[in-house]
Amino acid sequence: MRKILLSCFAISSAVLSQGQAIDFETLTLPKPDTFYVNYNNPGTDVGFDVGNVHLQCFYDTAYGGLWDKGFAYSNMTDSVTSGYTNMYSAKTAEGFSGSDNYVVYWDGYSTKAKISLSGDGEPPYVKSFSGFYITNSTYAYNSMQDGDFVSRKFGDTTGTGSGLPQGSYPDWFKLTIKGYDNGTLLPDTVDFYLADFRFNDNDSDYIVRNWTWVDLAPLGSVVDSLEFQLTSSDNGQYGMNTPAYFCVDNLTTLISTGVSITHKLAAKVYPNPAMSELHIEVNKHETTDIFITDLTGKRLAVYKVNNSHMTIPVAQLPNGMYMLQITNGKQTAIQRFIKQ
Repeated sequence: MRKILLSCFAISSAVLSQGQAIDFETLTLPKPDTFYVNYNNPGTDVGFDVGNVHLQCFYDTAYGGLWDKGFAYSNMTDSVTSGYTNMYSAKTAEGFSGSDNYVVYWDGYSTKAKISLSGDGEPPYVKSFSGFYITNSTYAYNSMQDGDFVSRKFGDTTGTGSGLPQGSYPDWFKLTIKGYDNGTLLPDTVDFYLADFRFNDNDSDYIVRNWTWVDLAPLGSVVDSLEFQLTSSDNGQYGMNTPAYFCVDNLTTLISTGVSITHKLAAKVYPNPAMSELHIEVNKHETTDIFITDLTGKRLAVYKVNNSHMTIPVAQLPNGMYMLQITNGKQTAIQRFIKQ
């Protein structure tokens, strides 16, 4: 379903969001094949800051001491060893594009941990998340591929009573990403399947084992924190059997700095995503400049119109996410849109 998005950003200067890719290489680990989890102050957030984000982590002393939920950072390279003793390794055995560091998330027992913008991500700045690269942990990947003492091998019909041919059970492992703005849960979510065996053609079944981009544009143009929820087709008496882990690298934020809040321009932009054209409605019939840029701020197209309702072509753009700036010289609105 396509959406009509109302842009009503109060900004007085033509400042566009700039992308910042956080690759976690500035986080220090003592040697190769190590990881970091803070075991201090049980029950409180003992996460870490990198770039302009804070990643939450919580430690629990119950059951002898557990990493309860949230993020740890790692440079582990073990893509072979199965089981819970290898919780901190990515199946890729490295970070995105051959880098050393990445972060590992565990979907813990209690309130979900978040990634939040900090520093220059605080109001009055326009702030959001562009996306990140994701892959399975070795622990989760091997569990889905081979099964273990708790989890079923994905696709395996043994004991399911489904009557399906062996290897064709429609298993799945899904990450749902939710956005917040100033503590308010936003209405849209992004779903990403870390494994999907629901295809009619079993040759299309997959478990993610490479770094894959997740686009967060559908969450909206102002998002100051992200929350994560993992669900699976394989569940038991105590909840999900599939190990609730995944790995993240190159988290990219969108921040507009140095913006003075003085004027408003209300504009409707639709459809979003768009295939061939965008419709724009402003609240006054006056000369309006429209700029399309990529996420780095590079200007790709400029239009000057003199109507309250205008249509601009976007078919020529490669598929992806762009920024739309609408200004009448005194007031400005900025909206992200997706070209499909």
